[in-house]
Amino acid sequence: MQPERLQKIIAHAGFASRREAETMITNGRVTVNGRVVTELGTRADAKRDHIKVDGKLITREETHRYILLYKPKEVTSTVNDPVGRTTVVDLVRGVGERIYPVGRLDYQSEGLLLLTNDGDLAYRVTHPKHGSVKTYHVKVRGVADQRLVGKLERGITIEGKRTVPCQIERLRTTQSADEGNSWYEVKLREGRNQQIRRMFKAIGHPVMKLRRVAIGPISDPSLLPGEWRELTEKEVKMLASMKEQKPAKRRTPARAKTKKSGAASRPSTKKRTAARRG
Repeated sequence: MQPERLQKIIAHAGFASRREAETMITNGRVTVNGRVVTELGTRADAKRDHIKVDGKLITREETHRYILLYKPKEVTSTVNDPVGRTTVVDLVRGVGERIYPVGRLDYQSEGLLLLTNDGDLAYRVTHPKHGSVKTYHVKVRGVADQRLVGKLERGITIEGKRTVPCQIERLRTTQSADEGNSWYEVKLREGRNQQIRRMFKAIGHPVMKLRRVAIGPISDPSLLPGEWRELTEKEVKMLASMKEQKPAKRRTPARAKTKKSGAASRPSTKKRTAARRG
């Protein structure tokens, strides 16, 4: 077996996603044959080398599990919680493998969340370059001006970093078109901390409810809060085969065509002569 990058081996073993494994390595939490390794380029042989994470020996061979959970509100998207709150792992009973959530949904948000021990698939789902668009239904206070919504779509600066362009479509309002609250469908290619809440707050329309309804091509309207199921083989293949996609550019109004040639834009010689005679 050919040596592989250490973070990939850790992810395959189900300890964490590849990104989290990289953090573990740089923080000195990983040893190979008794030696602490902190460089991300380090390679190892999962079958021959003695690899430990936080002192625990890891093994490469573990059955991959893919769980789709509807996370209720007031449940943390973590494996453990330091203050004893309910976690998404607490809701998934009877799964023997060490699974972890792919990405996050904040404590007050609800909706679909993927849990797995497949580090490669987790990386593909969370990294923007692979085109994993997350779809959300969001209820905000009031009715936002379309001009402001357009700014959110093009991207705004949050904490010094510009957001990636996204798609936002108003679904309905709770009363009239000018009063009440509004529901929007938001499609994001990135997942910064509480990004949607911060975006709408920035234009003066705070989020009242937020739920994720799709992860890439995966959705399930029949799941209720707290319920979960295994992904089908077809769904796993769809996630694994996602390719890099670029967000569609917003259309701009077409400008009237102008003639490039200066001579073509001037009146003909005959017309100029006639004009002087007149």
